[in-house]
Amino acid sequence: MVEEFKIHVDYEKDSAVPVIFITGEITSEADEEIVNSYASIPNEKKSRVLIDFSKTAYINSAGIATLISLITKASEINGKIEFCGLNSHFRKVMDIVGLTDFVMIHENVEQALK
Repeated sequence: MVEEFKIHVDYEKDSAVPVIFITGEITSEADEEIVNSYASIPNEKKSRVLIDFSKTAYINSAGIATLISLITKASEINGKIEFCGLNSHFRKVMDIVGLTDFVMIHENVEQALK
């Protein structure tokens, strides 16, 4: 059974780096919550934002489009989006659609913050 969609923003290990944790499925139904979560981060903290996919069960094309919109929003303010916790399937999908050309990929949040 797939866990219901949940999202929250946190600042890991007292760092200034915001992390968006996504649980469940990233589909069109999650779009508004994902965009709003990113928008809730103060602009001065958006120079580097991590998205943790370690509890993400599914991403469809609408979910990919949402991620692209976040990457675009970040680049408009000279910020970066970085991905953490992608399983091998999601990493392959990100490679195929070309997102790995625009985002840094980390094994997990801890590695990203080193």
